[in-house]
Amino acid sequence: MAKRNELPRRTFLTGAATLMGTAAVAQSTDFQESVEIESDISQTTQRNVSAFRTLNWRPYFDNLNNGAILVDLTSRALHYWSEDESIYKLYPTSVPLTEDLTRRGRTRVTRKVEGPSWRPTPAMRKRNPEWPEFVGPGPDNPLGTHALYLSWTYYRIHGTHDTRKIGRRSSNGCIGLYNEQIAELFELSKVGTQVLLI
Repeated sequence: MAKRNELPRRTFLTGAATLMGTAAVAQSTDFQESVEIESDISQTTQRNVSAFRTLNWRPYFDNLNNGAILVDLTSRALHYWSEDESIYKLYPTSVPLTEDLTRRGRTRVTRKVEGPSWRPTPAMRKRNPEWPEFVGPGPDNPLGTHALYLSWTYYRIHGTHDTRKIGRRSSNGCIGLYNEQIAELFELSKVGTQVLLI
């Protein structure tokens, strides 16, 4: 069993494949390894394999000024394109638990924070009165190691220390990534990066 902050071996391989620019585990050159990895993952996490397909930015954005992030809530995937189109990234994500916690539409990155602190929203506190009012940076912080704040109040794209959440409906509205991948997206994106949730 993996320790709290360690990725299980096969989950790590899946994340590492994405970090290295592999668009899909299902498209791996070693088909048998792909099937084994997906089988392992499906036992602990419901994932949508269709998430791991590349997309073109043009149906979703008029331009790539400041770069662009597309979050596909159905396939639980985040796509990133750099302004000059030289970089394209695809990451698995966690998405909101329920439809009433889900927001769709256009927004933008307004702030970037490494080592974010976290305060539950008033609605979260009402649903979960036992939750703390404040959590500082560290391994117990639900925002993980990095957070991209959006122009929508309370909404973030952030990391998570709980790797079981990725690929699931598990958030209270935010979009979660593995810490290693939010760190990469954090470096690639900028204040002003366009964001579209569909």
